[in-house]
Amino acid sequence: MDSQEFQKEKIHSPQSEIRNPKSTAVRLSRVSYQLPDGHRLVNDIDLELAGGETLVLVGRSGSGKTTILKLINALLAATSGEIEVLGKRSREWDPISLRRKIGYVIQEVGLFPHFTVEANVGLVPRLEGWPEERIQARSREMLELVGLDPERFLRRYPSQLSGGQRQRVGVARALAADPPLMLLDEPFGALDPLTRSEIQVEFRSLKQRLKKTMIFVTHDVREALILGDRIGLVRDGVLARISAARDFLGSDDPEVSAYRKSLEAL
Repeated sequence: MDSQEFQKEKIHSPQSEIRNPKSTAVRLSRVSYQLPDGHRLVNDIDLELAGGETLVLVGRSGSGKTTILKLINALLAATSGEIEVLGKRSREWDPISLRRKIGYVIQEVGLFPHFTVEANVGLVPRLEGWPEERIQARSREMLELVGLDPERFLRRYPSQLSGGQRQRVGVARALAADPPLMLLDEPFGALDPLTRSEIQVEFRSLKQRLKKTMIFVTHDVREALILGDRIGLVRDGVLARISAARDFLGSDDPEVSAYRKSLEAL
């Protein structure tokens, strides 16, 4: 990919990208998370995410990207600051109810090995009390959406699938209950380069059709440029920069420069 295509003169700060509050799906206001020993994994994070937008977070390992997702998903409780998700403050949500409103996809997929594909995809709808007939129809629909033939895959077990197929099932499961928000933590990181590239293209088409609000974590800047509406750089627990994807590589930030050089070396 030619990095020049993404370079622009205007550099955006987090404040310059604030969206209309009426359409805000996620808001973090001065959010920090501190371990008992005093070490802060994230520090004073300010972020607003509009409904239907895809934000991609990049940064080195240990920079705080996954911690931000866990705070939004109420897997961790912020030490300070305020988090709002889907119009409600985190403390006003029942954590279980909140997580059922969020599709969560991780690198290891997390499929239940003793469940069939159909049972894995239908897990949250079943917990939500959907009628069985509706669950079965939704499972088939979701497999078709991610490019898997229901007739071939519904009754298979995760051990009978390739890595790419398991990842597709993981995305199908995350979408099954039609959540308004999706959090994706390095979902394609374990795939071989060819399969990863294919799924990136499919996922970009999928997100354009579904118009879901998404926060996507990756180490791959090329993936960020393909999938993101905006890209945020997380460094040492701080949201150091956030901009439109087309503007991201225009920064003279040393870490962004390193990303740019990695693309130029391809």
